[in-house]
Amino acid sequence: MKQHITAVCTVLAMAAALSAPAQATRPAPAKTACSDTTKAAHAACLYSGLDEFWINTGKCRNEKDAGDRESCLKEARTVARDATTLCGEQRTERKDLCEDLGEAPYDPAFEPSQFVDPRQVGKSIAPNPWFPLIGGRTLVYESGDETVRVVTTDKVKIIDNVPCLVVTDTVEINGAVFEATVDWFAQDVQGNVWYCGEATAEYGEDGIPVSVDGSFQADENGARPGIIMKGAPAVGNVYRQEFDLGNAEDAAEVINLHGSATTPVASCAGTCLVTEEFTPLSPGNTENKYYKPGVGFIYQVKIETGEILQLVEIIN
Repeated sequence: MKQHITAVCTVLAMAAALSAPAQATRPAPAKTACSDTTKAAHAACLYSGLDEFWINTGKCRNEKDAGDRESCLKEARTVARDATTLCGEQRTERKDLCEDLGEAPYDPAFEPSQFVDPRQVGKSIAPNPWFPLIGGRTLVYESGDETVRVVTTDKVKIIDNVPCLVVTDTVEINGAVFEATVDWFAQDVQGNVWYCGEATAEYGEDGIPVSVDGSFQADENGARPGIIMKGAPAVGNVYRQEFDLGNAEDAAEVINLHGSATTPVASCAGTCLVTEEFTPLSPGNTENKYYKPGVGFIYQVKIETGEILQLVEIIN
């Protein structure tokens, strides 16, 4: 309960600040942009948790039975405490990322003149070896009862005047579609592969979409593109793979250029690039991914659970 009271006090203090005279809320200097973004995201998270708490409390008040009413209120308090804890963990993750990236505003140059025609990658233009954007190829992955099918099409979507190749990503569990995503990628003249956004949907058992969380498009509503794979990666590189605050915040760090992994259809003995990929939105949900030159992503292990996803088929 103490955590909840603290959260309420914090939110009330922020509300007071928002209602203060304009000069008290003038734009913060760019030299603290990352930290200021972290503070803003933490405030938004607390507000969201507080909103949910009071909505749930209002619903509980309509329980006629005193025992049911008290159980409902207890659950509402538990949910509020959990939300406050998550907000704090997300803030810590974002602060750590700021230490790696620096305080500069995240507003990468995304100019059409710096990008190639993605339909020419693998033809007149050399692909990024660890993330080859080659149209017409399908990669199939498996993890237990989960199957992931990634299809690189030859279609192009123009995003902020940049040509982005369309890639579909379908996740099936026991043969039923669980998630379907359309991703957009672009390669620049230096060989970096950019992630320009996604349209994603999760499906319920009845086949009806239940969530579109995570969908975003670069340079719409404050969203920014990120780099999914550098053209010349080095150990220690930390970079954003996407950025739509509170919705899509994946990031990665290059941890090894000589990794080894084996799957049913691909292997690398000291030649794989290995990244540690994470998101402040899900603290502790960290994955190590292995990228084989000429093929791309072939193997993944979730650090917390040891769960493995591996490449099982390549269809050219």
